Amino acid sequence: MKKILIVTADYYKDISLGLLNNAKKNLPRNFSKKIIKVPGVFEIPVTISKHLKKFDGFIALGCVVKGQTPHFDYISQASTNAIMSLSIGSRKPIGNGIITCLNMRQAKERKKKGAEAALAVLSVLSQK
Repeated sequence: MKKILIVTADYYKDISLGLLNNAKKNLPRNFSKKIIKVPGVFEIPVTISKHLKKFDGFIALGCVVKGQTPHFDYISQASTNAIMSLSIGSRKPIGNGIITCLNMRQAKERKKKGAEAALAVLSVLSQK
């Protein structure tokens, strides 16, 4: 049985819930799933790194909305780079379902990205 850890940033609760529900719908029933909630996107990579040896794959879910400062750019880039580094270093798939949006309207429209992150993990896990 494959074990998947889903780490979801709860800063935008309604967006995160949509991402999570869409991700879970696309994971097979015979997969073991654990969900850990963190305050924001920045905490996702460290949470995954703490659990690298316990799971076969990971799904990172969250939302960053552009504001008036460069914070959006720093958080988006840092989390993406950390997730890629963890995935390559561990040789385990991490589906990146962290959406980066210019406004809340875009965020609400992109909740399906949770499903895409789940399907990406399944694709890599099925490789021989």
